[in-house]
Formats: sequence, structure tokens, C-alpha cells
Amino acid sequence: MIEMVTALRRSVSSLGQGKVWLYILGPGLAAVLFMVGVSITFLDYLITSFVEQPPMSWIAEWGAAWLAKALAALGGWLVILSASYLVAMLLTAVLVLPLLLGRVAGTDYPDLAKLGKDSVVASTWNSLWAAVLFVLGWLVTLPLWLIPGLGIFLPLFWMGWLNRRTFAYDVLSVHATAGEWRELRERQAAPLLGLGLLMAALTHVPFVGLLAPSLSALAYVHFCLEALRRLRQGAVVSVQSITEKKA
Repeated sequence: MIEMVTALRRSVSSLGQGKVWLYILGPGLAAVLFMVGVSITFLDYLITSFVEQPPMSWIAEWGAAWLAKALAALGGWLVILSASYLVAMLLTAVLVLPLLLGRVAGTDYPDLAKLGKDSVVASTWNSLWAAVLFVLGWLVTLPLWLIPGLGIFLPLFWMGWLNRRTFAYDVLSVHATAGEWRELRERQAAPLLGLGLLMAALTHVPFVGLLAPSLSALAYVHFCLEALRRLRQGAVVSVQSITEKKA
């Protein structure tokens, strides 16, 4: 929890740099345009399709057509919102995160050596594969949305998972060795997912929601680089302790 708070505090501090906002706003504006276009084109179709499917069709037959249409409209908006978030996330991961990482690492973590591999192909593949798994998981669990509460939790969970699966890897692929990434993934499994869920919750905040992927990327940059710094400092301390004992 402390690591998450530290990452969020440093992210807010980074937002004081004007150039960072150029990185933050780009994917959000693209996602807004995408959402508007898809809403105009497909929202009515989605609502009509959902109304004709159980349980909305059952609700309509029971005389509550207004409720069926309301639930169908909610479902349509959730589909469009999730698709817009996915577009913003992919743009952030492929185009924005490398710029954010370079700037933040240079200003806040200049002592952290780059021991990983700066592979655009690997990062892009990771983001695309995460997007495919996100869509599959989203579709497989779609029937569970009918259970009260899960209709809100499951989209949030999958967005949080997508944040963790995409941004944590992309940040650490440049700075961490394969062994360091594996160790951090084991040690920080819960905080990494927790940070993703927390940042995914921003999607429910009006006007801020489509900035959530870029803000998530910034938070993961701070979280992962600080975690890597502490891991290396711990390794140094351990080696020094062993040397002193032998002496």
C-alpha cells in the first residue's frame, strides 16, 4: 500500500510538468473521438440487440419494457466504454509510455541503470496480446454481468488486469533483467494488480475516464522503477553483508 501511495504522489508531482500533459491528453482525445463515432454508429444497434436477448427480453415480457431498455442502454455504453478504453490503452502503451518512461526515468530515477532490452517489437506484441486476452476474458465472463454487482466489478477487474499486464512489462522491459522482472512480479503481484484496479476506477469519473490509461502508465512508471530501485539496493546490501561476514 505504501508503494502505491508513493507512486501516486510522485505521479501527481510529475503532472506539474507541462510536457507530461501532452503525453497524457493524446490517447484520451483519440479515445473520445472513437467513442463519439462508435456511439453514433452502433449504440442504437447494441441497445436493440441487448433488448432482444435474455434476460432483457424476459423483463420486457413481464411488462417492464422501460427497465429492459435501461439495462440494454447501460450494457451498450459499457461495451463502447470498454472498447474506447482499449483504444486509449493501446495508443498509450505503444506511443506514449516510451516517452513518459524516458522523461520520468531521466528526471526522477537517473541512478537506475538500463539492464533490460529496449524492444519496440516485444512491447508492441505484449500490448496486442494483452488486448486479445482482455477481449476474450471480457466475452467469457459477460454472462456473469447479470449477477448483481458483477456488472460493475468485472469490467473494472479486466481493465485493472489490462493495466498491470501491459504497463508493468513495458516499464520494466527497458530497465530490468529477466530475473529482476520475474522476482518483482512475484514479490509485488498484489500491489501491481491493486494499482491497476485503482487506476481503472478512474474510468467512472466523468471527463477523466479516458485519460485513465495515460495516468495509469505514469503511475506504473513510478511504481515499477521505485520497486526496481529498492530490489537492487536490497541485493547490494545482501552482497555487502555476506562479504563482511566472510571477512
